[in-house]
Amino acid sequence: MASKTLHAVVEGRVQGVGFRYATVRQARALGLKGVVRNLPDGRVEVVAEGEELTLARLKAWLDRGPAGAYVREVTVRLEPYRGEYRDFGVGW
Repeated sequence: MASKTLHAVVEGRVQGVGFRYATVRQARALGLKGVVRNLPDGRVEVVAEGEELTLARLKAWLDRGPAGAYVREVTVRLEPYRGEYRDFGVGW
């Protein structure tokens, strides 16, 4: 399978509930590279690079989120692989 870049924006109760750090753990466990960050409007943005099947697993996890979060909607775009990241971490 080809490598891609997933760009996701997660809406709901996703800030102040450990969403970013749980996303880092999940993405690293899947072997993905990228970044997760809070947006000023209360949403969370995720950019992840990896194989399409693995990105689909991350998307399925984002649909639920960690305990304490309430995910209302996840908007996703698959983009060409960019190779920008060396690890997965929290952005500011």
